Amino acid sequence: MPKGKYYVVWQGLNPGIYDSWEACRSQVKDQANAKYKAFPSREEAQEALEKGYQGYLSKRTSAKRTWGTGKEMTHKPIPDSLAVDAACSGNPGDMEYRGVYTATGEELFHVGPFRRGTNNVGEFLALVHGLALLKQRKSNLPIYSDSLNAMKWVKNRKSKTLLERTPENEPVFNLIERAEKWLKENTYTTPILKWDTAEWGEIPADFGRK
Repeated sequence: MPKGKYYVVWQGLNPGIYDSWEACRSQVKDQANAKYKAFPSREEAQEALEKGYQGYLSKRTSAKRTWGTGKEMTHKPIPDSLAVDAACSGNPGDMEYRGVYTATGEELFHVGPFRRGTNNVGEFLALVHGLALLKQRKSNLPIYSDSLNAMKWVKNRKSKTLLERTPENEPVFNLIERAEKWLKENTYTTPILKWDTAEWGEIPADFGRK
């Protein structure tokens, strides 16, 4: 049988540990600055809950550091940045995306879910949303994505999704068209950086459903 997951809610309606995504989601949906994460065992979840969000974040950052010559630390994420990610329950399925401040995990935007989307589309929309937000705020923060596809689509100013357009997912395609329009009509200087999942763990904007 597949192993279950345990979801820690540090900030939401009722902070605690939940043994299903549905239960967790009911605690964090529509909650400003909700903070939550999935763990493979109850022991890890309990430890993370007891440490608190900042304590967990500090431990994870420390555990994911890599070292070069031993004299100086190299190859680590920039804390003062925006991280974006998407989640999709099925392919296609219910799709949503969000952006968080990398250093703290504070949620800066969260859009969706929408019916019959894909993860690639969500990653693309999240990245464009982040670029637009940073430009609007005249911010020079870099932006992290863990999706090479999304980064390529943004560079080409065009989504290459193979998703079939239907009345059910019309809102998704409306967002795609708005994103492509923004990319064609705007310039930006925001550095788009690839999140190194292998070295740093899941991107801070991850929805914790893997």
